[in-house]
Order: sequence, then C-alpha cells, then structure tokens
Amino acid sequence: MQPYSVLYEDNHLLIVNKSSGVLSQGDASGDLPLVELCKRYIKEKYKKPGAVFLGLVHRLDRPVSGVVVLARTSKALERMNALFRNKETKKVYWAIVTHRPPSDEGTLNHWLIKDPEKNRTTSFKVQTPGAQYATLHYRMIGQAGGAYLLEVNPVTGRPHQIRVQLASIGCPIKGDTKYGDKQQNIDGSIYLHARQLFFEHPIRKEPLEVKAPIPSMGLWKYFLKLDLG
Repeated sequence: MQPYSVLYEDNHLLIVNKSSGVLSQGDASGDLPLVELCKRYIKEKYKKPGAVFLGLVHRLDRPVSGVVVLARTSKALERMNALFRNKETKKVYWAIVTHRPPSDEGTLNHWLIKDPEKNRTTSFKVQTPGAQYATLHYRMIGQAGGAYLLEVNPVTGRPHQIRVQLASIGCPIKGDTKYGDKQQNIDGSIYLHARQLFFEHPIRKEPLEVKAPIPSMGLWKYFLKLDLG
C-alpha cells in the first residue's frame, strides 16, 4: 500500500490522503514520517536543489487515514495555522463503530485529559481540573457487515477526541483496542478516516473543499458506494 496519495497541489499547499499506519510527524520509533515522504516527493518532482520547505499544518493519529494538509511556503503555513487555530475550517470524519449509537444523530460534550506518557485520553462528563472541553456532532449514515458507519464533525480538535468520545457512549471505533474495542485489526489500523476538509485557501482566498476516498479494504468496502455519493 502506498503511504499517501496526492489530493490537491499548488505552489502553496500539498494536501494528501494519508494511509493508516503512517506517522504524520517523526517520533521515537524512527519510522519515516509523512512530512519527510512528501518532502522527497516535492524534491524529486520539481528537481529542487537543497532542503525542501514543507510545514505540517495538522496531524492524524498513526492508525487513522485521510486528509492531511502540508504548506509549501512559510506564509501559507502561518495562515493555515491561523485557520485551524481560529476554527475556520470544517472537518468531516467517517468512523465505523462496533455498536449502534443510542441515537442516530447527536452532539457529544466532554472534558478530556491527555496522559502523554500513556498516550491515552480520558473523558469526563463534568468539568474537571486540567481538562479541555471537547464537542462533536455525529450522525449514522450506514449499516453493514455488523458495523455502523458514522459521519462525525468535530467542533474542537483535542487529542484522540473522536476516539474517546465515541467510546464514551459505548461505540468504540472498530479496531481501536486502546479505547474499548475487543479485537485489533491485523495491520494495526482503526476504522477512522478524515474524509473531507473545507477552508478558504490561505493565499487565493477562495473556498476549497478536499475529499479523501475511503480505503477499499476490510469493512470499508461495504461503504464504497456511499463514498462515491
């Protein structure tokens, strides 16, 4: 499987569909991260001498697939960072969960605390010292293969937010043993995909919508027709 595919590219941005299992940014594992792979792509395609500038605007967890934005200039990086910081982007995720949610659509509100040593987030129903407020909207859009497909719109962007918030209502993401599913996927992936991103282009000031096709394997294959809709 290719580590990524290019969804959109111009002089300012490179937007890719990251495969599950690929690091967004380097860590202690020493595995080659997405940002370095994409630097190689830019260097080879445009025959650039010397170092290539490429700034990672946001991250996806390693087992998650989907849209990732990288900036090709410092100006684009600064402006994209501001868009994300000011919540001027709209994100759409697809998640396959193990159980039907209590309602076919709803809003989840929690307070989350991340333990960096365990790389695990804990959710609380009430305001808790040191916790960050998190909210998302979801709706069920499909059912097949004994699993349920949810479309998720996170309003905030907390670490592991979608994973822990869905688990908190008894709907862990398929394959996500860290947050309650009983069986790990063979490849270590989880069924969470960053499907769409909407924002204003940081330089051209035009609306931009990017959609990453879902993987074609495993349980995802049951929902390929929905993805084309």
